[in-house]
Amino acid sequence: MKSVLLLIILSFLQTACLQIYEDNIMNSNYRFVLGADSSRVVEEANNYLKIEPVPITSSSCDRSLGTINDFYSEGDYWWPNPENPDGPYVRRDGLTNPDNFKDHRIAMRNMSIYVASLTAAYKITKQKDYAEHAVKHLRTWFVDEKTRMNPNMNYAQAIKGICPGRGVGLIDGIHLVEPARAVSVLHKMGSIDTHSYIKIVNWFEEFIIWMTNHEYGVDERERKNNHGSAWVMQLAEYARLTNNEIQMEYCRDRFKNTLLPNQMAEDGSFPLELERTKPYGYSLLNIDILSTVCRILSTPENNLWEYKFSGKFGMEEGLEFIYPFIKEKGKWKLPPDVMYWDEWPVRHPSLLFGGLAFKNEKYLQLWKSLDPLPETEEGLRNFPIRQPILWIE
Repeated sequence: MKSVLLLIILSFLQTACLQIYEDNIMNSNYRFVLGADSSRVVEEANNYLKIEPVPITSSSCDRSLGTINDFYSEGDYWWPNPENPDGPYVRRDGLTNPDNFKDHRIAMRNMSIYVASLTAAYKITKQKDYAEHAVKHLRTWFVDEKTRMNPNMNYAQAIKGICPGRGVGLIDGIHLVEPARAVSVLHKMGSIDTHSYIKIVNWFEEFIIWMTNHEYGVDERERKNNHGSAWVMQLAEYARLTNNEIQMEYCRDRFKNTLLPNQMAEDGSFPLELERTKPYGYSLLNIDILSTVCRILSTPENNLWEYKFSGKFGMEEGLEFIYPFIKEKGKWKLPPDVMYWDEWPVRHPSLLFGGLAFKNEKYLQLWKSLDPLPETEEGLRNFPIRQPILWIE
């Protein structure tokens, strides 16, 4: 009897020590990010306290076939045809047309920036004015019937004379990922009212139905480059927020059996991104997205960081491929990107999330040494994870 009791006590102590060890690791990770980022976060959030919410209903475009509550954007690389100026637009890959309608994109991106920054500052300082202002933005976009965005992207990345919206438009929604994470942080800290929380969760539940069933959502899911990756990242985070384990498991399976084999070569590169006119920027975007997928979905029992397709390649190879070119961009073997070459690199979440997952100090120190954010609109458009404090316990 004494020996059985002793075994029980030893087992309990072992479990308790393991939990303390794991908690210390998590606290160490948080302290590392806090030390690198807290001053920036609080300074930015103080500025954002002065900015009132701007919903998509504050602007519209005559070319949109949707309502005032429908998100509308136009394809980046589509331009008037010099031989037929009033006819359908023509494509110029990698070259952004500055005259296309982008008000809704900017409004969504700004909302994402403000909500994430304010929530991160609240997590650091526990000062409620940050949380209250973040919730004000969230209510405007997801709760208030007059101003909220409809939970679909039927009219995203339209092309004049060709289509009213496209599946690839769903990538504009990557800027909803960090607000979704912020909602969870605010809820966990008891700083969002029950009514707003339920309405926001319901919004994302409706959005999940749209993106997994509508032809545009299905089209985006099946794309083999960063668009297919971004579809999984979005669904994974929205499913996590709404406690949809079925969709989370679907995303894990798709990461293993679709994203990796369709996109990554055995050396860790992304051949489809390398074929583009902005291969460096798109390679960074894709590794950041896939790293965020791993951060959202990995569990001790199902660790996507450690998974290797056919036992040959996975995230370790992907990070090792891109790391030297983040550390020294001059080593990049392809021609410079046709636009926004000078935007990169910055503090890519792939370095942070991968560094923590693999306990790789060189990734973490490189992340810490870089500028926190891109400085232009185009850079921010391709950099949706801006507040790592929200992603670290």
